[in-house]
This record gives sequence, structure tokens and C-alpha cells, in this order.
Amino acid sequence: MQAWKRAADWFQRYILLRNLPLTSKMFFYSALIVVFPMLLVGLISYERSSEVLEREAGQYSWQIIEQVKTHVEYYVRDFEINTLRIINHPDMVQFLRMRTLEEVQQSGIRDEIEQVLKNATYSRSDISNITVILNDVQVVDATEFNSPTPAEELEKEYWYPNIPLDGSPRLISRVIQWPDRQEQVISIVRRLISPHTLDPIGVMIMDVNFKRIQEITEKVSIGRTGFLYILDAQNHYVYHPDMQQVGKRASDINIGYMLQNDSGSMITMEEPSNFLTYSLSPYLGWRLVTSIPYKELTNGANYIGHTIFWTLLVTLIVAYLLGIGFATSLLQPIRKLHHFMKKVEVGDFSGKLEVRSKDELGLLTHGFNKMVEKLEGLLEEIYFTRLRETEASLRQKETELKVLQSQMNPHFLYNSLETLRGMALDQDMDDIAEMSASLAKLLRYNLKNDSPTVSLREELRFCEVYLRIQKFRFEERLEYELDVPEWALDQNIVKFSLQPIVENSMIHGIEPGIGLMQIRITAVRDTEGTFFVAVRDTGVGMSEEQLRHIHQDLEGKDVLAGGDHIGIVNVHRRISYLYGKEYGVTLNSIPGKGTAVRIRIPFLEESGKAVPITLDGSSRALF
Repeated sequence: MQAWKRAADWFQRYILLRNLPLTSKMFFYSALIVVFPMLLVGLISYERSSEVLEREAGQYSWQIIEQVKTHVEYYVRDFEINTLRIINHPDMVQFLRMRTLEEVQQSGIRDEIEQVLKNATYSRSDISNITVILNDVQVVDATEFNSPTPAEELEKEYWYPNIPLDGSPRLISRVIQWPDRQEQVISIVRRLISPHTLDPIGVMIMDVNFKRIQEITEKVSIGRTGFLYILDAQNHYVYHPDMQQVGKRASDINIGYMLQNDSGSMITMEEPSNFLTYSLSPYLGWRLVTSIPYKELTNGANYIGHTIFWTLLVTLIVAYLLGIGFATSLLQPIRKLHHFMKKVEVGDFSGKLEVRSKDELGLLTHGFNKMVEKLEGLLEEIYFTRLRETEASLRQKETELKVLQSQMNPHFLYNSLETLRGMALDQDMDDIAEMSASLAKLLRYNLKNDSPTVSLREELRFCEVYLRIQKFRFEERLEYELDVPEWALDQNIVKFSLQPIVENSMIHGIEPGIGLMQIRITAVRDTEGTFFVAVRDTGVGMSEEQLRHIHQDLEGKDVLAGGDHIGIVNVHRRISYLYGKEYGVTLNSIPGKGTAVRIRIPFLEESGKAVPITLDGSSRALF
């Protein structure tokens, strides 16, 4: 229940803005009603438009990639057929059968092989060079001079060890260093197989320039600034609009994602971000990729976002202007009413509020004027009547408190006890002397001050003295323990509140019972600003009927009438008078096992640390 109340209080304070002025509430909620839906619509519109633009851009780019991929595959396949024609040429077949350089030189076949390569090169303008390498035997080029790249240098290239051994073609991108220039080419590489042993004996390399590929890719238009590039199987650029990138390895950040799928779309992580669409050609082993700046894709979505922002701003300004006018017409009468109410609070009933409308505020103002008129007429009569009643009630409570306290006054004289103690000492009756001294302490405690409350430390001393007297009477049949923590010792408690409860335990517990009687006094604190002093005994206990009768006496018994349980009723009634009706005495009992009495008292924060006290006598006092 408490948790529910705290949750409701938090909701009213922070969600309903309970403590803020009405003007602030109206501005806040009006802005919330306008801004939140607009922001929600704008966010959803922006996200949906971005998704649609990305999906359409991906589909458009994928269609372009498929068209380019088809053209490039046909283009490369034509060159692969040319390489097969060269390999199957009779002169090339004879050349491949030669095993030594001497055999090649003696046959004079090198010139025929060069002519075959030149014819193939001259047949197409996009073939830059054809090189045939016979391992440890001969290197033949289609050019007039030796190969621009020696065979031993080619063998060090990253792609050379990965040439298939079965004679199937391999496509790579590289740069040829001619004597007067550099040329970027696509090389179609094949292993040359010996006709006798079917073992690899060399390599044929056909270098194709980028003329045709550039013609194909330059016809591709991807957005305003987008472009297409091609990666080989080792993720090196086969083609790129920036020719300086050809042959270099692409960024591993983007490649890692592409390798997971044969085709798809992605947004790059680096800045500025690009929207990539890619597709793998199984035949070529190449990956064709289109790149569009992501900012270019989101221009349409940004336009929608700007439109929503300005619409929201204009709408909010209009709403606030209307809200200010409405709030002024609503709050001005309320402020006047509040100002007049403050005057009434201090007793100024002069004047009236002017009623300017017939709406709820006008009716409220009219009703308040009527109420002030009636209050003004009844003020003196009510004020003086209640004053007399209050004074009478205070005198009655004061008289009753004195009567209640007077019941605890001693019925014998302190001097008589001192005389009795002296006589007992003369006769060497130490037990009687000690009992007389203890009883004198009880009387002195009652007479030393008129304050209705004392510290729990003093009350425990008084109670321990009373228990010591009872110990002389019951000896081994009575044991008691004072187990009170240090923090409780300086707390205030009603004077003579523990002794009547302990006496009640002795009367109703040990006298009718048989065997050992234990009494234990403890103190605990709860979380509601109160603490409890509990007196528990192991006496015969009480039945439910007896408990019900005692609780009825606590609430309705006349303390001046005397009778049973007058001591505990006295304590309960004095606590209630001093601290309020929510404080007092409660009882619980189990027949045959004992009774527990709890005193509920307000907890006061200590100004300093309590000092432990030591109680003498045959008790087990724990502080």
C-alpha cells in the first residue's frame, strides 16, 4: 500500500507537474501534444523514405551490375578462346615439345612463334602483349623487343603461384612497365601443358588493355557522382575510375562483409559513407561493385526532414501564441482570486472580487464572495466559542494528568524507610536493609521531579530496583534481563511506565504459576519514526477473553474508578495524552507460554552518543 502511494505521489509530482504553476503546465502539455506527434511522424517518414531510397538504389545498381557483368564475361571469354587458338597452333604445339634451349635454337622455331603471337596481337587493338614462358628454356614476346618484365620477376608476383595447374585461365590486374610508359592491363594467364608428360612446363600471358572495359563502364551512369569498379578474386582492383588504384588491394573493412554473400548492398563504415551494391561473377571470379555517396541517397530524406522541422516550428509558434492568449484570459481571474484569498487568510474580509464572466471562474468568484460574507459574520462568535472550549479542554487534560500521576505517589514516608533501614543494619539484617534502601530509591525517583517524561536510562534503573526487590521475594523462581541497545538509552519515555507493566507480569505470571519465571526488557526501532520498548515474560499467559477485556479497558476504562489492570491502563492513557492516540500499549499472550507488552513511543534523533550504564544486582543487564 505504501509503495502504491509513493508511486502515485511520484506520478503526480513529476508527470502531472503537481508543484509547477498552471502556466508552465499549459505550455508544457501544449508543446508536448504538438511536438511529440510531429516528431513521431517525421521520424517514421524519414526512416521509411531512407529505406525506400536505399532499396531502389540497390535494385537499380544491381541491374546495372548484371548488364556490365554480362558484357565483361563475353568480352573475357573471347580472349580465352584466342589463347586456346594460340596454344593449339601447330607451331606452338611443336614449340611446347622442345625441352632445351639448344633444341629451340637449332630448330629456328622462335621466329614462327613470335609471328603467331604478333598476328594474334595485331588482330585486336585491345591486346597489348602476349608472352610465352617455357620454364628454363625460352621467353617469347609479341613485341619487337624483350619482355618488359623478366620471367624471374613475373614469378615473384602475388598471382603467379596461384595459376591453376590444369591449364584453366586465370584473370589478374597488373601494370606493365614499357621503356617509355606504364600501362595498366588485365592479364589472362594459362599454364602450358607438355604434350608428352601432361605436366606444366610454362605459362602464357595475354595482356589486354582497358579500352573496351572503359568503354563499357563509362556508359554506366549511377546517380550524380556514383561509379563502378571491379575486384579480382584476391580483392585487388581490376578496374577503377582512378587508374592509380588498379592493382592495389581494396579495404579489408568492406571486403569482409562482401565475402559473406555473393551479392547484396551495404553502407561503408568510414567517413564519408558510401552505399555499395556488389555482385560476384562465378565465371570470372570478379566482384563488380557500384559506389554511391550515402549523402547523395539521403538528400530526399533530408528534404523531408527539413520540411517537417519548419512545419513543426511554425505550428509550435502559432500554438504558443494561442496558448498565451488563452492562458492570460484563464489565469488572470485565478490570480486575482488567489490574491484575495491571501487577504482572507490573515483576517482581512474587506472588499469583494468583481465578477466579469458567467463561466466556471465567474461562478467560483461569486461563490467565494458569498463565503467571505458568511465568514465575516460568524468569525467573532466561532472564534471566541472555540477559544473557551480549547481552554476548558486544556484545563481538563492537565487536571486528569495530575490525577493520573498522583496515583503513583507513595503511601508511606521516605523517612520511615530510612529509619527501618538503620534498625535493620543495627540488627545485622542486611537483606532487610537492602530492601529498605531499594524501596527508598523508588520513592526518591517518584519525588525528585515533576516532569511527565524521563530518559529510558532512568526508567530502566527504577525498574531494575523494583525487580531486585522482587528477587528477594522469589529468589531462584525469578530471572530477568535488560537487553536495551545504546541508541535507546537517551530516548524519552513516560515516567513510571515500565514498573506497572513489570508488576502486572509478576502478579499474573509468577504468583499463579509454578517454576521459573523469566522477564526480558528490549527496545527496537522501526522505519516510521517510532520505537518500541517490549516487556516479555514466561508466565502462565492469558486467554483471548482476558486479552480482549484488557484492550477494552485500555480504550474505555475510567482511570479514576480503580479496579483491575488500572496500572497498565494508567500507562497507556498517559502515553496517549502526551504523544497522541497512535501511541500507547499493546498486549499479546499465549496461554501457558507467556505475555508480551509493547510500548510504542516517538523516536527522537539523538544529539550525541549515549553513554552505557551499569546496573548492579543479580541481573543480566545488557546495554
